[in-house]
Amino acid sequence: MNNLRTLLALALFLSGITLAEEGMWTFDNPPKKQLKEKYGFDVTQEWLDHVRLSSVRFNDGGSGSFISPNGLVMTNHHVGSGQLQKMSTPEKDYIKTGFYARTAADEVKCVDLELNVLVGMDNVTEKVMSAIAGKTGREAMTARRAALAGLQKESTEKYPDLRSDNVTLYNGTEYWIYRYKKYTDVRLVMAPEKQIAFYGGDPDNFTYPRYDVDMCFFRVYENDKPVNSTNFLKWKTAGAADGELVFVSGHPGSTNRQQTYAQIEYSRNYQYPARLSTMKRTVAVLKKYSALGEEQHRRADGMIFGYENAIKAMTGEYQGLLDKNLMAKKLSDEKELLSKINANPELKAKYAWAWDSIATAMERTKSRFNELTYRGLSGSLSTRALTIARYAVEMKKPNGERLPQYQDGTINRILDNLYSPAPVYPDMEEILLAERFKEAAEKLGVNDPWVAAALNGKTPEEAAKYYIGGTKLADVEFRKSLIEGGEQAITASTDPMIELARKVAPIGDEMRTWQDKNISGLISMASEATGNARFAAYGKELPPDANFTLRLSYGQVKGYPMNGTIAPSMTTMYGLFDRSTGFGNKGDFELPKRYSEGVSKLNLATPMNFVTTHDIIGGNSGSPVINAQAELVGLIFDGNIESLPGRFAYSEEVNRAVSVHPGVMIETMRKLYDANILADEIEGVVAKPAPVKETPAKPAKKKKK
Repeated sequence: MNNLRTLLALALFLSGITLAEEGMWTFDNPPKKQLKEKYGFDVTQEWLDHVRLSSVRFNDGGSGSFISPNGLVMTNHHVGSGQLQKMSTPEKDYIKTGFYARTAADEVKCVDLELNVLVGMDNVTEKVMSAIAGKTGREAMTARRAALAGLQKESTEKYPDLRSDNVTLYNGTEYWIYRYKKYTDVRLVMAPEKQIAFYGGDPDNFTYPRYDVDMCFFRVYENDKPVNSTNFLKWKTAGAADGELVFVSGHPGSTNRQQTYAQIEYSRNYQYPARLSTMKRTVAVLKKYSALGEEQHRRADGMIFGYENAIKAMTGEYQGLLDKNLMAKKLSDEKELLSKINANPELKAKYAWAWDSIATAMERTKSRFNELTYRGLSGSLSTRALTIARYAVEMKKPNGERLPQYQDGTINRILDNLYSPAPVYPDMEEILLAERFKEAAEKLGVNDPWVAAALNGKTPEEAAKYYIGGTKLADVEFRKSLIEGGEQAITASTDPMIELARKVAPIGDEMRTWQDKNISGLISMASEATGNARFAAYGKELPPDANFTLRLSYGQVKGYPMNGTIAPSMTTMYGLFDRSTGFGNKGDFELPKRYSEGVSKLNLATPMNFVTTHDIIGGNSGSPVINAQAELVGLIFDGNIESLPGRFAYSEEVNRAVSVHPGVMIETMRKLYDANILADEIEGVVAKPAPVKETPAKPAKKKKK
């Protein structure tokens, strides 16, 4: 970590306001100027449209792409693992053993997966700004919420077959409606074993060199037939050359680069320590549960992976915030922007107040930090209980006054989640809820109103056992009956989890009302002002912060200085087997049997993983890496350890995106998984018709004289 901080600080100080490869760009504002100046590449609208329509968002988190005309979609194994977990049973563990559908009939339908393709973008900024004109604070926030709800409802009614999302960019300076084609019939085609997809486990996570085959393939259906993908990325098994210009089209989750120094400081001093502590406690109880038996291990494995991945990522981000040089650079950037604003009397009057207002809001947040942080439930059943309890309250309100997730344009998404037939494990839910109660009692005290209402005189363990042991919420039909019965059925329900939700929901409502009045309204207006200030100073030279919408990043295949030496731009299968040997083929470095026994079949010089200078973050997992011809040359699956502070700052010198090379995917499919049919589809190989065997002509009979 010391090496990380030194390199990152050096790179930051050597950089200007916009680094060469920095940016997760929206498709309405691609980096045309930068690409032309540095690479001589002209971005055409035709190219952008093709890439956009070939890109896919996995709504449970992650990215993907169409890679054949038959609806075949590629993403990471770790993106698809949530669905693999839900499909699995004690008898069929797809996470552990992998899966391959040799025929269409063998493809397995996902439990509750929705894929999205961005088909339209409407800028509605003027309409939103008109609605909040002359209003400030909470009044402006309420008017904005109502305006956005109305615009989303209008779009949903106009395009009933599409998903319409409200999208806020540049700290509230721009508002858009993004419309997506949505697919809900998605079927698993192929996934390798987790042991090779996540080779090296947590020790190797967020590091490089890497040796992972982190791939997963699904097929999209409509009307029980594979969709005809008119836009898909053609495959290039040879990949990209060292130094070649390449792009990433994906859905980065979130960044905080345009937050003020006061907001970043608050994250460093309050949010990160608390979140890391909570996640570590959760992992500890899940591992204890996992140790109870093979089935408990199978149930908890995916959740443990998710938490450990998040802990390592957040630890890297936190270490970045503890770096004095990084924080000094953030403060310097803020002062530079303010100096530009203050130098212009008109801009100063409009925007200079915003930074002090945000600092005031952060101080107010600190006063109720523990309540805002620890008053909350944990687990699938708890989340669904709160959803049902709030449904009874929210649906009585006018559409524009409801919480965003309960508005007409979004309510079906909540119901889809509520009605998901994905398996629920009450015994695991119980330990998660008990730990949440225990932490809340420690941080808030047993006399806190929320804690007292939740525990009702019981210990955390007793309370969790009472609620989970007596609930029927694991039954989908029971959940449906409550929603269909409406307010009367929900308020009359004696189900323990519904009773718990009804008790704690009003306390949560009080906190939200306080936040809206004292914090959210103030931050909303002030953040918009800081966004406008950036526009005034820099125009659109900087892209907006990431928010799980489609973005385009550019960069090149390139190694980097590491640990006093140089990390190569690519690794090969030689390195995989060397790493396995070095660790005695044990633990996280044990190879699946098909690899250790099939080594003689493989060309070990096959490229395996590679690094690029792309600016990415969580959510980009599964994104395609493409060349200037929009050919697929890689699959994003990770970033290096040096990239983790990228939530707040990017360094071209050491930030690297890590991808699976297309060569290793084809090599293993053909030689280890007997998946030639799939490999042929991916590579666009047209099956040749079987040769017709000609029957030799019989010699003509001689005519008798």
